[in-house]
Amino acid sequence: MAGEQGTGGAPSRQQSGLAQTMQGLVTRTHRAVYQWSGGWLGEYMGPMRALLLTTTGRKSAQPRAIPLGYFRDGENFALIASNWGRPNPPAWWLNLQAHPEAEVLVGRRRLHVRARQANAEEQERLWQRAVRSYPPYARYQRGIERAIPVVILEPIG
Repeated sequence: MAGEQGTGGAPSRQQSGLAQTMQGLVTRTHRAVYQWSGGWLGEYMGPMRALLLTTTGRKSAQPRAIPLGYFRDGENFALIASNWGRPNPPAWWLNLQAHPEAEVLVGRRRLHVRARQANAEEQERLWQRAVRSYPPYARYQRGIERAIPVVILEPIG
């Protein structure tokens, strides 16, 4: 994973670059399989369930699809905007802040959603749940200054 500790205590550029390259390759492959199969394949990402989020690019205004781990919170979907523990927020979250309406493919179901950042109560409750299901989130948070937001996707229409 990006930002993992090497033997010297801090990640080397080579480790970080290699990890980012591998993460990009895995993400592109997962996205291609999810899209190609229409949701028949790709619904799981390791121990987590995955959805395919399509946002509108904040600069390009073009559709941008990315597979992301999620968990349900009632009818909503909760995402963690960790960006693998990098100091900058993930592009998909920046896109959603500029254009909150998006589309998700969850298995074979396509839904229109509206994104928002979790309120304080939701953030605390859902963050604890996220860390229980994927412990590296806690390490990501300790390694950066920004607060990692929980993003809520609410189905619309």
